[in-house]
Formats: sequence, C-alpha cells, structure tokens
Amino acid sequence: MALDEPARTGWTFVTNHARVLAAIARDPGVRLRDVAVEVQLTERAVQAIVTDLEQAGYLTRSRAGRRNRYRIASGTWLRHPAETGLSVAALLDLLAPAYRAAEGTTGEGEPDRGDAR
Repeated sequence: MALDEPARTGWTFVTNHARVLAAIARDPGVRLRDVAVEVQLTERAVQAIVTDLEQAGYLTRSRAGRRNRYRIASGTWLRHPAETGLSVAALLDLLAPAYRAAEGTTGEGEPDRGDAR
C-alpha cells in the first residue's frame, strides 16, 4: 500500500481505552470533551471508558474547583495474560512519553526514589 492511499479500517494497534488513558496522562486536568475530539470518539464513549478505567483501578478522579482532575495508577498491571508483568507506566511510555517525567516514576511504574514529593 502506498503512503498516500487511505488506510484500511476494521482494526487498530491501540485500543480506545489506551488512547483515552494516554490523553489523560498527557493532561490530567483535561476535559472529557477535549479527549473525545483528540481520540475521535463521542463524549459519551469517552465517559464510559473513563468509568471502565476507574472501576478497574487504573485511574481516579477528583474535583478541582469546577473541573475533574485525574490520577493514573501507573503501577497497575495490564489485564491481558499476554502482557503479564507489563505496567500501565510501560504502556504510557509508548503512548505518552512525557507522562513518566511529569509523574516522577521509574521504568517499573514505581515512585522514583530521588523524587522529593
């Protein structure tokens, strides 16, 4: 397939859940409507994905004034058996590289021992 040809549809390498998580990792104070635009989903779909991620323990939501602020549990493990031993932090390294530096974590998703927080 030439580079200028439209891509076939039907499957992608990255799930919508991973896209939403990466968008939140890049900006923990992001509005879900902005995430929806970024990942090309409806706002309702993004809200459902965030609920899934919260219920599974991958992120938490708190209020900051009139806005939500999200915190990703980067030390949690990916769910599929083929990804045994891979943390959310490892996934975010690929999808949102600036996340680790902002969170002060090491390669295993554990707090960096040099972090003064």
